[in-house]
Amino acid sequence: MTAEPMPATRPRNRRQLIVEAAGRLFSERGYHAASMEEIASGVGITAAALYRHFPNKYALFSECAHAMVDGLVATLDELPPEADAAELLTALIRITVKRRAEGGVYRWEARYLNREDRRLLRGKFARVVGRVTEAVRREHPGERAELRVVAALGAIGSITMHHTSIAQRRVEGLLLECAQRLVATCPAPAPQGKSRERTIELPALPVARSRRAEILAAAVPLFARDGFASVTNGQIAEAVGLAPSALYRHYPGKVDILAAACQQAAELLAQAVDQNLEGTADPHEAVAALAATYVAYSFEHTALTSVAEAEFVGLPAELQRPLVLAQREHIAVWERQLRAARPELDPRQARVLVHAGFGVVVEAGRSMRWRDSAEHRATVAGLVVRALGL
Repeated sequence: MTAEPMPATRPRNRRQLIVEAAGRLFSERGYHAASMEEIASGVGITAAALYRHFPNKYALFSECAHAMVDGLVATLDELPPEADAAELLTALIRITVKRRAEGGVYRWEARYLNREDRRLLRGKFARVVGRVTEAVRREHPGERAELRVVAALGAIGSITMHHTSIAQRRVEGLLLECAQRLVATCPAPAPQGKSRERTIELPALPVARSRRAEILAAAVPLFARDGFASVTNGQIAEAVGLAPSALYRHYPGKVDILAAACQQAAELLAQAVDQNLEGTADPHEAVAALAATYVAYSFEHTALTSVAEAEFVGLPAELQRPLVLAQREHIAVWERQLRAARPELDPRQARVLVHAGFGVVVEAGRSMRWRDSAEHRATVAGLVVRALGL
């Protein structure tokens, strides 16, 4: 006699499974490109069942964004008040690595949250920064402890922004060493050895001499402020003084304007690296030059950089390919110079540290509200060099 099949049981943590699946998809595809149907399929339920948990995509997206930061807050709340900086950083690293696939929601996609949700998220993140800063001030008195902590959290959070394959224990140890270096000492200008007098040179944005260039120049700040998906062709056309239909004579669609912006960012960065590495023979000098160049580029072209990094996932695969290649070439330059300066690192460790340096720039720059000055550039470049272990 054949036994009757047992009825499928509904998992008790289905809501959590939904949030985790949605977080991965939002991080990978972006808020607007991800659909409720895809999320439901990832959990093995119907879209109708998904809507019983969340009334709309925004409600699910909001919970995903809060879930990452709530996890950080809860992790620290479980530790005793006297916990030292190493304990706090270790706990934050473990949960960030564990939720690596979902972390991009907070880093970039949170700009699509409404004002109240953004305010709540900032408050929660401030709690995390404040708790770690208290411990750092006890152990490492000095100036700008909060900036040191923000830089360390940027390095930790960078693991959510790339796909370098590396064993969990190795990456946790690498990130902890990196974060401890950042919180231990006050920021100082990056040492540049023989190139101490070197002036970082950046290629200027091309002058908008054509209507196509004018459209691109007008679209970038709109994308940076409101997010690509929220900006309409009408807004771009109005900024240039055109009728919306006239845009199509210069770009097939809005996504092609975004692709042009990402390509422009990649080309400017590649040119800046070529200019500022010329004549650097010592790998330590080269890494310092790379750090100073990337920081200067980020402060000089903040809107363009943020659009290229945040909106890349929204591009179709065929438009992503040349940009992926450019990004790999850029990281390969960093990796080669860093491994020459630190021969004990293998390629994966070097790539993790390079991305950690990028994370430092993002979070330290944000904390400075991207107010550009020689002092801010030198301070952040110093933090990047320290993150890399030089």
